[in-house]
Amino acid sequence: MSDSNNTYADNDLREVKQLGMWASIASLSYIFWIVGGMELVERIAYYGVKASAGLYAKAPVSEGGLGISLHDYGVIISIWALMQTFIPVFTGGISDRVGYKETIFASTLIKIGGYLVMALFPNFWGFLFGAMLLAGGTGIFKPGIQGTLVLSTGRQNTSMAWGIFYQVVNIGGFLGPLVAVHMRQLSWDNVFYACAAIISLNFLFLLAYKEPGKDERLARNLQIKNGEVTQQALWKDAWHELKKPVVIYYMLVFAGFWFLFNSLFDVLPIHIAEWVDTSVIVTSLFGPEGTSNGILQFWLGLDNSGTKVMPEGMLNLNAGMIMTSCFLVAALTAKYRITTAMLGGCLLSILAFVFIGATNAAWMIVLAIAMFSFGEMMISPKKNEFMGNIAPEGKKAMYLGFVMLPQGIGWGLEGYFGPKLYEIYASKEIFSRELLAERGMSVSDVAAIPQGEAFTTLVSYTGESAQSLTTLLYNTHNIGMAWYIIAAIGTISAVGIFLYGKWLLKLQQSQ
Repeated sequence: MSDSNNTYADNDLREVKQLGMWASIASLSYIFWIVGGMELVERIAYYGVKASAGLYAKAPVSEGGLGISLHDYGVIISIWALMQTFIPVFTGGISDRVGYKETIFASTLIKIGGYLVMALFPNFWGFLFGAMLLAGGTGIFKPGIQGTLVLSTGRQNTSMAWGIFYQVVNIGGFLGPLVAVHMRQLSWDNVFYACAAIISLNFLFLLAYKEPGKDERLARNLQIKNGEVTQQALWKDAWHELKKPVVIYYMLVFAGFWFLFNSLFDVLPIHIAEWVDTSVIVTSLFGPEGTSNGILQFWLGLDNSGTKVMPEGMLNLNAGMIMTSCFLVAALTAKYRITTAMLGGCLLSILAFVFIGATNAAWMIVLAIAMFSFGEMMISPKKNEFMGNIAPEGKKAMYLGFVMLPQGIGWGLEGYFGPKLYEIYASKEIFSRELLAERGMSVSDVAAIPQGEAFTTLVSYTGESAQSLTTLLYNTHNIGMAWYIIAAIGTISAVGIFLYGKWLLKLQQSQ
């Protein structure tokens, strides 16, 4: 390798030929399935809150919600995002040194605390502090789980291992929102208590967990203790790795995709609740009466009357598709260069957001979520595979912590600007207040309406149906613009991924 490339001397950029699908599955060890189970449990609890957070934030206090503006919700999400994604940059290195079992145990305790704070303090500050605890716990949890996965697989089966792992994760991502749908129809605090109970199951998995590479870690720690090996301060070690161009460019080009990705979870449920008539889907499937079948109501994420799909139920198509077909997409994309697969995934996701902006027809939103899901399956498992492959020995969890950096930049910006964009271009609450003023309600009466109750006030004030007023507001405002702006940010990222892929190919050819 030439001197100009010596910065990457300990990063292996070569692509390794993968085993076939069934051979890869058969080669996975029991510890792989244990960490898969732990991640599944953690995701059920996490997505139980994440998928319904926006709906909880904007629900009026009279209905047990926070009754806060989307701007305030954006502040909470942005702080949550920055903490959750930047903590692993440093806790990843701690996991490599202290031990994966220890950090997984500590993170589970912290996350239980986060859910209980949310349940016990139903206000802005309670939810913010609970979110910060969840963010800290998740940031500590991830590197230990993912570091275990890297050490329990070989480079010839990583593509399938990450694909299956991502699929198992999404079983949790699928079940969590369904738990939330039915718990929140009882009362909002039930969602948080249920999530605290669910994640405590990980203590049982920890009894069966055995840390791979533990002997090597202990031997390395002993050498350090005896002065045979010098160990840099953790922050210096992380900074040395972060400065490498292969890591810096990765962070910058993927930040836009994560802006796109998190908009789907932070903003789309609010958009569906306000603008999409999901009863059309239930009518298509079961007729105008809907369904009273409790099993169908649960699995499809329907309301208790069985006549409409709840926003979390719509979004659950994403996790449902990944849960059932991610291993097939993993097998398909294993044939392509990692950056090529990730570029294809990014383009498909961008197109999905254009669809969301173009129409509020329920079945078209279903199609958009399906397109996004295929894009996500092409890009998301690959980011971990890529980072795990290029990480130097003894720094696997640290590098898997770095995976979170572009997500931190993207989600941190989206957490603040996503809800704000939506508030500017698509807020039913604001449009309803404007229309009430136009229809003759006094400015002081409009201002006195509690947050989250403007549209129901508009319906009772005008005597018109909710559906006709929704159509009127939708047609008189450019609601799609928020989604087009998000798609444009994703497009910048896609160009970056294309250029990054070409640059990496040159590096690989020079090794």
